[in-house]
Amino acid sequence: LDHEVAGQPPAKYLWEKKRIVTFLRLPAREEKDGVFFFQDIEGLQPAIAKARDQGVFGVKARSVISRCNESRIRECVRQQFQIAEMVVEMGMVPILCAEVLGDMPTAEKASCEKLLVACLLEGLQQLRPEQQVMFTFTLPTEPNLYLPLMGHPSTLRLLALCGGYHREEACRKLTQNYRIVASFAMAFSEGLHELQGEKEFTRTLDQATEAIFRASCDHSNHN
Repeated sequence: LDHEVAGQPPAKYLWEKKRIVTFLRLPAREEKDGVFFFQDIEGLQPAIAKARDQGVFGVKARSVISRCNESRIRECVRQQFQIAEMVVEMGMVPILCAEVLGDMPTAEKASCEKLLVACLLEGLQQLRPEQQVMFTFTLPTEPNLYLPLMGHPSTLRLLALCGGYHREEACRKLTQNYRIVASFAMAFSEGLHELQGEKEFTRTLDQATEAIFRASCDHSNHN
C-alpha cells in the first residue's frame, strides 16, 4: 500500500489497467491451542481504511487451524465473522479464511473440516442477505463438504487453497468440489524460478494459469 505502480496506488493500477481486483491480506498471529487468532480486531481498522481509500476491493483475514480443538475453532469462526461484519460496514468485501492445515492426520483434518463448516453455517445465519462474504478453504478431505455454504444468500463465492498439493493433484481434487474455484499460491507458482528467461517464465506461468482455470471451470457451474 505504500508503493506506487506507474504513478498510481497498486490497487488502482491493477483494476484500471489490468482489470484485477485486489484484497488486503491480514494474517492472524496469536496461537491458542493450535488455532491462530487476531489479537486486536479494532486495531485492524486503520489498515483496512487505508486499503479502501486506495481502491482495494476486499480483505482476506487468514486464521490457521493446526489442531482439532472444538472450543478454539468455534472462537476462531466467531472472530472471523466479527471481522467480516466490520469489513462490510467499511464498504468492502471480506474473505473469511480459517485454513485447516493439510499436513495433519487425515482423520483429524476431516473432523476439523466438519466442525468448521457447521460453525460457518451457524455464523451465516447471523448475516443479512446484503452482507456479502467469500470463503477460502483448504481442499477438503470429503469432496463438496463446503457446498452447503453456497445455499446462503450472503455467500458470494467459495475459494480453494491448494493445501500443499502439487498442481496436478490440487487441480484433480478441485474438480471434485462443485461451485468452488481455485485460490492457489504454491501450486500456481510451481515450476517458476529466478534463473528462467522471460519467455520460459511466461510460458510456465501461462501453463499454470490455463490448468488452474480449466480445473475451476470444469465444475464451478454444476447444478
